[in-house]
Amino acid sequence: MTVHPQTDRQQASPPVMDYEGSQYETDFWIGRGREYEDAVERIALRSLIPPKGRRIAEIGAAFGRLVELYQGYDQIILLDYSRSQLQTAAKRLGHDPRYVFVAGNVYSLPLADGVLDTLVMVRVMHHLAEVNRALAELKRVTHAQSTTVVEYANKRNLKALFRWWSGKQDWSPHSPDPVEFVKLNFDFHPAWMDQQFAGAGFSVQESLAVSHFRLGLLKRVVPTNLLAGIDSLLFRAGNRYPVSPSVFVRMNAQNRSNSTTLSTQSMDISALFRCPACGNAGLQRTQEDILLCSTCNNRYAKKLGVWDFKEPLES
Repeated sequence: MTVHPQTDRQQASPPVMDYEGSQYETDFWIGRGREYEDAVERIALRSLIPPKGRRIAEIGAAFGRLVELYQGYDQIILLDYSRSQLQTAAKRLGHDPRYVFVAGNVYSLPLADGVLDTLVMVRVMHHLAEVNRALAELKRVTHAQSTTVVEYANKRNLKALFRWWSGKQDWSPHSPDPVEFVKLNFDFHPAWMDQQFAGAGFSVQESLAVSHFRLGLLKRVVPTNLLAGIDSLLFRAGNRYPVSPSVFVRMNAQNRSNSTTLSTQSMDISALFRCPACGNAGLQRTQEDILLCSTCNNRYAKKLGVWDFKEPLES
């Protein structure tokens, strides 16, 4: 699977891991022995996400692996940096008018303030060089009653602990600072992440230690549903001192001045977005598949079912 930091003429700052053109679905998930990881993540999310609501968004949705979990919502936004991943999802799901596919950057989300009832972000945090900046955007697009569920990679996991104790790893799993073990691939200490959440104005309601059994032999020998079920029994027991590779966190925004609830907000597409270049909300829909920013005059188009906010249309 070929993925790389974003390198096109609109160089992202901070840099963004770009899955554009990759075969992420088949190279990483389908037929790759990750049925256990998929199953256990679904169990965790079902316990954390409100089962229904008006509008939910998954940030870093890729090809839409987890969309079955969002069926209780009136509008389902799948947002990713990769257009090609979203186009794959749109081909499969685009017949359902509830879905909105959006290409955009987590550091400058093309969503208006406070528009989300529920926000989910899984397998994205470990690619973020500036966690605080991304968390500020997550808070901005949620409101006082929203639920935010994020997952992060835990550097104090069992594999890292054993490698450190045996001298095969030079960095300590106990040190608070993030470790970048491959370019734009980070592991984070739980205490450090708690500081980031608090600094961004989030209040952690619940944390789950997830995916303890990422061992090839174990996954081959033990049936997937049984292994995932055993893991789920450790979610809360392991939370006080997580040594799992993944931690799932459910949060609410603290001291949010915007107390608007979705019951008073428009579900219209133009009201959903804001211009990522200048921050202007309430874009004008000049044509069926084109939105205009009245402040900076940028135009954003819907291409192959995906609203593209990575790059405005050329004048």
